[in-house]
Amino acid sequence: MRAQVVVVLIVHAIADAIAAPAVPTVTLDSGTFIGTTDLVTDKFLGIPFAQPPVNDLRYRLPQPILAYSGTHDATSFGPACPQQEVQLPIVQGLAANVADFLVNSIYGQIFPDSEDCLTLNVVKPATATPTSKLPVLWIFGGGFELGDPSLYDGGLIVSRSIELGNPVIYVSINYRVTGFGFLASQEVKDAGVGNLGLQDQRQALRWVQKYITQFGGDPSKVTIWGESAGAISVALQMLSNGGNPEGLFRAAFMESVPYATLKSAINQTPGIFAYQSLNLAWLPRTDGIFLTDNPQRLVQQGKVANIPYITGDCDDEGTLFSLSTLNVTTDTQLLNYVKTNFFPGVTEDDLAQFAELYPADITQGSPFDTGILNAITPQFKRIAAFQGDGVFQAPRRWLLQNTLPTNPNVWAFLSKRLKALPVVGSVHASDILNVYGGGEMEDYLIRFAATLNPNSQSLLSFQWPKYDLKNRQLLTFLDGLIPLIITTDTYRQEAMQFLTNVTLANPI
Repeated sequence: MRAQVVVVLIVHAIADAIAAPAVPTVTLDSGTFIGTTDLVTDKFLGIPFAQPPVNDLRYRLPQPILAYSGTHDATSFGPACPQQEVQLPIVQGLAANVADFLVNSIYGQIFPDSEDCLTLNVVKPATATPTSKLPVLWIFGGGFELGDPSLYDGGLIVSRSIELGNPVIYVSINYRVTGFGFLASQEVKDAGVGNLGLQDQRQALRWVQKYITQFGGDPSKVTIWGESAGAISVALQMLSNGGNPEGLFRAAFMESVPYATLKSAINQTPGIFAYQSLNLAWLPRTDGIFLTDNPQRLVQQGKVANIPYITGDCDDEGTLFSLSTLNVTTDTQLLNYVKTNFFPGVTEDDLAQFAELYPADITQGSPFDTGILNAITPQFKRIAAFQGDGVFQAPRRWLLQNTLPTNPNVWAFLSKRLKALPVVGSVHASDILNVYGGGEMEDYLIRFAATLNPNSQSLLSFQWPKYDLKNRQLLTFLDGLIPLIITTDTYRQEAMQFLTNVTLANPI
């Protein structure tokens, strides 16, 4: 009887061993990294791409890993970088589930955090080998004040890419944020250590060039993608080094793109939901090294990477950031807010023109196309329209207008989905659900990373036309029975041109 029990146990052990998937490993230098698998994708998480920026390396340019050795557990994300505290304003009419969505997905604050946070994550098809040479989709996650790659599941994108027959490698990173990554002062500029968060990103791109082949990726086929602050990062990477990408990436995809103890001290500064809102404390700034001039002027000078790119916005980009200005209720208060927080050098004539272009009529404000709804204060929809245009929509048009004469491989989009969300409408970053939620944008993104063209060769798929200065065609995402249409990028043209002119004179 005892022998029979032993035999049964041995049989079960053998069966379990056969059923259990092999643990994926990858060798980098003399080091072995152990990941996880679901048989479709392999994940390698929390891989250091630079030396820990602590002690003598705090407030220093990222230093590369000299060489890996030993065995490393790559089965869990590394800690988030220290972040800004987030407090969403309490707004009557903002449904609890909407607030939960904003704070716990788009603007989630991740714990635990640590200064030793410069890690990246690689997700690859389980069948990929060092000879596969697959395209690489590089993700700038998070923001300049908060966020972390663990918020997003790259396995969904890689799995979908396999289904489409365009398999890709997915890479996401942590980079220093808040005062650790974007401290600004004359002393910082003189020391050449401004924009450390952007320098972290650049170092991680160099890591990809050195090591991605081991995961099955092709270092010559890297597409950088980002949403919100990640999209700003993409744009600034295109502007760095005089517009020379140094072979680090071949294409770019930008969603919701604008151009623009220590931790205890950091948390006393304005945050993304503070009264100053988009006039944040911790933003990339001209430092003479990574950014040699104001981004708008660099674009105007043609110092931008000449690569295929996609850019776009949500229809109501400004609503989220206007929730902190509900005490602004009169015309006088509004104009003072605009001058104080955005354009301190504007004239009274400029302010008068601004008031005409962004009138108090709530039916013309944001959320757009919602009539008299969502006017939670007399000035809320007006402020939301201005902030969405001034910081997101107008800079996107500026980038398109200044790059198209020499770069015809450009596509643009507008997301009008989730318009029924109370107060915020098609809110900033809501288009991310169209990527990680299995929407059409996910497929366009994958095909673009794989082929430098977002379109499928299938006659049944909706074709996304290139953007040009004659037709200005936008792929527009809608709710309802007709989810995709082509619209023209000419809405609020006079107002946005005015904001562009003022911004060039008074950079945001």
